[in-house]
Amino acid sequence: MKLIAVGDNVVDYYEDRGEMFPGGNAVNVAVFWRRYGAEFVSYIGIVGNDEEGDHIVSSLKQENIDVSQVRKVFGPSGEAVVTLDEHGDRKFVGSNKGGVQKLVKLNFAEAELEFISTFSLLHTSVYSYIEKDLPLLKKYIDISFDFSTRYDDEYLELVCPHIKFAIFSGGDLTKQECEALIAKVHAAGTPNVIVTRGSEGSVFSDSRQVYEHGIAEADVVDTLGAGDTFVAVFLKEYVQHGDAKTAMQKGAAAAAETCGRFGAFGHGKEREKRIVIG
Repeated sequence: MKLIAVGDNVVDYYEDRGEMFPGGNAVNVAVFWRRYGAEFVSYIGIVGNDEEGDHIVSSLKQENIDVSQVRKVFGPSGEAVVTLDEHGDRKFVGSNKGGVQKLVKLNFAEAELEFISTFSLLHTSVYSYIEKDLPLLKKYIDISFDFSTRYDDEYLELVCPHIKFAIFSGGDLTKQECEALIAKVHAAGTPNVIVTRGSEGSVFSDSRQVYEHGIAEADVVDTLGAGDTFVAVFLKEYVQHGDAKTAMQKGAAAAAETCGRFGAFGHGKEREKRIVIG
């Protein structure tokens, strides 16, 4: 099974530890696809010409991710500043708003589109800034899109007609609000909707049936990346086998494992403290 992730990357800088960890939704999903059994995974994104960008790319190489299509440009890589509360729940307290990724657009040449078409699924996110490319990309491949907590109607109408899987972080939503969101997304044109709900587990709708699954027990050190882990494993299993219940179960177990370490997938590296605006 070949899977490709396109878009956002960051380093998550833990002030209290003085360490940076590679991350970002698209990067995390790529890594967990590979760790949990995808035969070949590629990542396309933009990094800066700095220590942070080098660390992101070298970490992906160590995880056996194809990075042949990654672009390096002059400027800062994306960075988020992270702290943890007493329960290990991550809190973002600052960022540089994506760094160069927000300033330099990904462009898809014909050869790259042909490359993308050889994969089973493309994953991207609200932080990847490729919304206007979705009508083109969907001609070549099925797309999964992580909206994070962006639920506004205008944005849903922009993205939903072009994707096969919509993913939302719904930890602050009631069950009724989740149901209303799912119905709205289906009406906007997306056949499959996933809502992760933190300690309440997850919800998945395939337009015909709604499935719910709780979380797996975990010794929580750091929750950063747990949602991305669930999404990655769920998508891989569901695309490959079409069994929603099994996919949710495996996703929950993988998410619990992620909670047991610092950083989304490890690869911590010491770094001097810097001021991050935002």
